[in-house]
Amino acid sequence: MFVAGVGATVALRRSMMGAMPMPDAMPPAAMPSAGAMSLAGGVAAGPWTPMPGQGRLGAAAVFLAMWVVMMVAMMMPSLVPMLSRYRRLAPDAGGARPGLRTALVGAGYFTVWAGIGVAAYLAGVLWREAGSRWAGVARWAPLAAAVLLVAAGLVQLTGWKARQLGRCRAPACARAPAPGGRGAWRHGLEAGVACALCCSGFMTILLVAGVMDLRLMAVVAVAITFERLAPWPAFAARAAGVLGVFAGVVALTRAFGVA
Repeated sequence: MFVAGVGATVALRRSMMGAMPMPDAMPPAAMPSAGAMSLAGGVAAGPWTPMPGQGRLGAAAVFLAMWVVMMVAMMMPSLVPMLSRYRRLAPDAGGARPGLRTALVGAGYFTVWAGIGVAAYLAGVLWREAGSRWAGVARWAPLAAAVLLVAAGLVQLTGWKARQLGRCRAPACARAPAPGGRGAWRHGLEAGVACALCCSGFMTILLVAGVMDLRLMAVVAVAITFERLAPWPAFAARAAGVLGVFAGVVALTRAFGVA
């Protein structure tokens, strides 16, 4: 499933990048990169921009599909241990269809991430519309992106982050699961919410710096997996936070024309 998620993400990314509306006279070197498909890259282009001949619902569906397969590719390495624990420790682990209930846990988990994708898409559409109406929005976009990067890095250094990470590293990654299919679904939803809160800083960095950048996606996936599974969670979270703050400070200097 992890390999399938990576392959689907690459395929959807290429499809969206290749069909992005561009002026006819724009040379290849001037076309926006994956990093430009972000708040830092401005408001004119992005994964929330409809492709030629595509309506708003179609654009939303493509973005949501890309988002979900991207989350599968990014979260699966750290999710598999939780699913394995659930299969062993669920109240009815010895009953019929344990694989089906484990799948329901995963479905509930990724339903939460799908909801976050919908919110991210709506935020991107509002950002694009604001940029088309007010020139100042585009002018201040790099500064806003830099501030968000610093904020995301600082979140990694807080006690709140440490508590959320502790919940995700707990044996059940949520409260003890209830038996049955409904209990499995609820367990997946609770685990998804806990994970989303824990990863809020990382997701902010991804959305701000380039949601379609495969290199950034890989870095974020490794960071999430490392802080979940490594024996030094506090160090892993703080190291990621320091790097995020550093990236934000560099972006700030560029926004103000210092570098």
